[in-house]
Amino acid sequence: MDSSPLPRRRDFLQTTGLGLMSLPVMQSFFGSTSTAVAQTAAKAATAPASAVPALNRFPRMQQEWLVAEVRAAEQRGNARREALKTRADAEAYVKSVQERIRECFGPLPEKTPLNAKVTKTLERDGYRIENIAFESRPGYLVTGNLYLPTNGKGPVPGVIGVCGHSLNGKAAEAYQSFAQGLARQGQACFIIDPVGQGERFQYLNEKLGSRLGGGTTEHNQMGAPQALIGEFLGTWFVWDGIRALDYLLTRPEIDPQHLGITGNSGGGTQTTWLCGMEPRFTMGAPSCFVTTFRRDAENELPQDMEQCPPRVLAQDLDHCDFLAAMAPKPVIILAQEKDFFDNRGSTESYERLKKLYTLLGKPENIQLHIGPDPHGYTQSNREAMYRFFGQATGIPAAAAEPAITLEKDADLLCTPKGQVAESGSRTLMSFTREKADDLAAKRKPLSGAALQQAVRAVLKLPALADTPPDYRILRSVGQRKYPTKGYCTYAVETEPMIHALVTRLSAEALTSRLPRGQSKAVLYISHRSADAELRSDPFVQELIAAAPDAAFFACDVRGMGDSQPDTCGANQFLGLYGSHYFYAAYSQMLDRPLLGQRVFDVLRVIQLLAAAGHTEIHLAGQGWGAVPAALAAVLSPGVKQVTLKHALTSFHDLAVHEDQQWPTAFMLPKVLQIFDLPACYQALQKQNLQLIEPWSAADGMK
Repeated sequence: MDSSPLPRRRDFLQTTGLGLMSLPVMQSFFGSTSTAVAQTAAKAATAPASAVPALNRFPRMQQEWLVAEVRAAEQRGNARREALKTRADAEAYVKSVQERIRECFGPLPEKTPLNAKVTKTLERDGYRIENIAFESRPGYLVTGNLYLPTNGKGPVPGVIGVCGHSLNGKAAEAYQSFAQGLARQGQACFIIDPVGQGERFQYLNEKLGSRLGGGTTEHNQMGAPQALIGEFLGTWFVWDGIRALDYLLTRPEIDPQHLGITGNSGGGTQTTWLCGMEPRFTMGAPSCFVTTFRRDAENELPQDMEQCPPRVLAQDLDHCDFLAAMAPKPVIILAQEKDFFDNRGSTESYERLKKLYTLLGKPENIQLHIGPDPHGYTQSNREAMYRFFGQATGIPAAAAEPAITLEKDADLLCTPKGQVAESGSRTLMSFTREKADDLAAKRKPLSGAALQQAVRAVLKLPALADTPPDYRILRSVGQRKYPTKGYCTYAVETEPMIHALVTRLSAEALTSRLPRGQSKAVLYISHRSADAELRSDPFVQELIAAAPDAAFFACDVRGMGDSQPDTCGANQFLGLYGSHYFYAAYSQMLDRPLLGQRVFDVLRVIQLLAAAGHTEIHLAGQGWGAVPAALAAVLSPGVKQVTLKHALTSFHDLAVHEDQQWPTAFMLPKVLQIFDLPACYQALQKQNLQLIEPWSAADGMK
């Protein structure tokens, strides 16, 4: 697999006209270094950080804020639904959700030739299986198995089957079972591999497996950077399903009056989205997915990138609305009693839809089935789907699922070697890279007020209050082995329910309000933990030593250090579905990017320091803290100096490098349509910017 090279750090510095900062350069701004402070800082730099237990005093802060925001979105959505009184109201609501869903998923691409090929046929008793490959986009292959009944006469109903997160995609036992079960009962099923699964691994290794493990790992790796160019992985899944339906409708065996969509788990997600996006479907059966966004948020349930539509909560949409988009066509919600998807939410979705369908005169067309099993498309749920689709099509289902004979995975392969990449398919990442390069070529240079306006707009920043933020004065937690005797930590309320944790160093103990009397201040935005970095990070010690006559503040923005979440499981902050990812994904659904929230924290802290009399602020940031520091500095011309260590080279680098390693929190939606970080670094030269050892796309997890 190809991978775009990252610019070397030296080349990056040369092209932006920025240089490295040394200790004397910092001293030139703040004055000479006192020997005592320098020696203290040097000793602290060598002290083992592990000797002091980590601080984490606000571990539930982000969770409680998120729940409040999601509940507010649900309440707004419920108010819309409760206002429906007449059939005309219900019809207008259906049109409204259709429009809002399309806004979230963005424009769909142009339909291009499918170039479909049947590569193999398996004749079975009462049905046959055709192995098919087609192009949903030019050069982008999708693989699927078409199960066709052979005992009947005339056209038969056609169902698109979409898979959950099975590594072998369409060949998984449950998914073979429902496709075969439909065919044995007189309905065709075309079941396709999702990208990153089955025959569609995007990160191929030399053994034709996935070098990332396939499935969810591939989805999040390829899906997260798509936000930078204004794409959404779920739209790519939806488009594959739409083009699969296009293919199905080319077949004379299919009755275009009866077209269904079904899938489980991740396939339940795809089914739900396709119900909202493809009006040709006449019936739907999502399994083990439909609940409510509130239940998922409250239950700390992170999900795949394609399961988190951008702006969906800002549009007051919920799972039920994707099914409402096809009302009053027949839909059955399939849930499980022992599932991690909360079936209380499944019931709530059903009740909301029941009202809508009743107003539309078709209450019988919406149903709910809760099976007795754990998560999965088990026989109970499959049989409920057969019955429901049988009622909708007039083809009665058998009392029980017919006997299923599973095929070997190898017999269901549509490509010669079992992977589309070996058949010349483009990767999804190549499309991302191509669009990023195209945006870079077309992007107009921005500076001054125009750049500031663009930064505010992309970050979705709320207006700053006229007054500085309030803050709590936290009690001392004892000796932290900081480079000074005294310190005090302030919980700065940057917005309701959210605090940035700011520690001020001092020669003596502080337990009161922010001291006045010093015009100069250094504000350091931590990489991971201000507490740990104050003790042991050499860069922080250099900043302290270089500024003996300045007040020194170290800040954890929301979700970092002293407010690192303890949610989504034990020690899961950086996991694939960990809390850092969880809040970044939900923030995109709320249309409030997590990076923008953190920039807002920095702006509010700067506002507080200015109110305390600090008129000469040196803003510094490192690693994950360098990016919000840089963006906040662009919006804060009063900041006199900016120093960034391990700052991200560019958002473009994240988009074009398929092995980028930065967290989802840095995937700023649509940013590359408007500006990139080098423009910000160029603008910050007026504020004495110094860059130290910028980090590439591959360095983000250091």
